[in-house]
Amino acid sequence: MVRPMQKRKKQIFLDRFRFFSYEVALGFILIFILLLLPAFVVPLFVEPGSVLYGILFYSLRAIMSFIGVPLILYLSNLLFLDKKSNVIIEEDVSPAIGHLRLYKITKNNYQYQILYGFLIFFLVFLPIDFLGYFLIPEFLEYQSFALAFKSTDSYLLADYSIFLISVIIIQVSVAISEETIARGLLTKRGSEHFSRMSAVMISSLYFGLGHFAYFLDPISRSYSLWFPFIMFLQTFIVGIILSLLIIRRKWLIPVIIAHALNNIVSAHAVWSFLKGVDFIEVVLQLYLPLTIIGLLMLFWQFSRIKDGLLIGLNIFKEYFEIDDTIEETNADKVFRVFIDIVLAFLIFLMGIMIVI
Repeated sequence: MVRPMQKRKKQIFLDRFRFFSYEVALGFILIFILLLLPAFVVPLFVEPGSVLYGILFYSLRAIMSFIGVPLILYLSNLLFLDKKSNVIIEEDVSPAIGHLRLYKITKNNYQYQILYGFLIFFLVFLPIDFLGYFLIPEFLEYQSFALAFKSTDSYLLADYSIFLISVIIIQVSVAISEETIARGLLTKRGSEHFSRMSAVMISSLYFGLGHFAYFLDPISRSYSLWFPFIMFLQTFIVGIILSLLIIRRKWLIPVIIAHALNNIVSAHAVWSFLKGVDFIEVVLQLYLPLTIIGLLMLFWQFSRIKDGLLIGLNIFKEYFEIDDTIEETNADKVFRVFIDIVLAFLIFLMGIMIVI
C-alpha cells in the first residue's frame, strides 16, 4: 500500500511529466518541424545576412509558432484524451480553442488590453533594462556584439529608416513567437494540468534559461561571466509578471505589446551603440523621455497598479505556502519546487532546438 506522502509526491511528479510528455515535448517537436520552413526556404529566395532575410525569417517563425501551439493541443487532445481525462476532468472548450481565445480582443476590453501592455512595458520592462545598462555600461556593448553579427539581425547595422521598419516587424514577430510558447503554452496550459503558480515558475524559469543561453555564445568569453546570469535574472522576473497577467486575465495581447515595445527600444539602444552614439546620449534621447512617460503613467494609474500588484503578490505567495487542499507537507513542497526546476530545465533543453 502506498503511503499518503509517497502518493502525493507521485501525483506531483505525474501531473507535471504528463504535461511535458503529452503536450510540451510533442509540441516542441512539431514546432521544430514547422520552423524548418523558414530555416530552409528563406535562404532559397533571400541572401542570408540581408535585411529582408531577417524580416522573412522572424515573420515566418511567428506564423509557425502561432499555428503550431493550437495544432499540437488539438493533436494531443485527439491522441491522449483518455490518459489526460484523469488529470483535467472537465473543459468547457477544446485546448486549442482555449489557447486561441488568449488572442481575443473585444469592444469592451481592447482599451484595457492596450493599457496593460503599455503599463507592463513602462513600469516593468523599461526600468529593468535601463537599470541594467545604467549600472553596468559594458552590458550594452555585450548585447550589441552578441546580436549584431547574426545573419538574421543585420538590420542593426542598417541606416535608420531601414532599421526602423525592420525592427518593428522583427520584434513584433519575436514577441509573438516567444509569448505564444512561454505564456500561451507553458503558463496557461500548464495551469490546467497542475497548480497555477507552478506553471508560472516553470514558464518563467524556461524564459530565463532561454536568455541565459547567451552564455554559449563565443562572444561571452570576452566579457564577465555574470552577464548571462544578469540576463537570466531580468527575464525570469519579467516572466513571472507576464505569467501572472496571463493567469489573471487570460490575455496574450498585452504581454505581446509589452514584449515587442521593450525589444524595439532595446534594439534602438543597440543600433545607437553600433553607430557610435555615446551612452549618455542614448539615455538622454531614449531612456529619459520614456522614463518620464512611465512615471506619469504610474501616477495616472496608481490605484489600478496598486490593486494589481497586491493581487499578484498574493498569487505569487501561493507557491511557497503549503497546499492544505491536498494535505501537503513541507517535504512535499520542497519536492514540488525541485520537480518544477527539473521540468523547466528539461523544457529549456527541448527548446534549444526551436531557437537555433
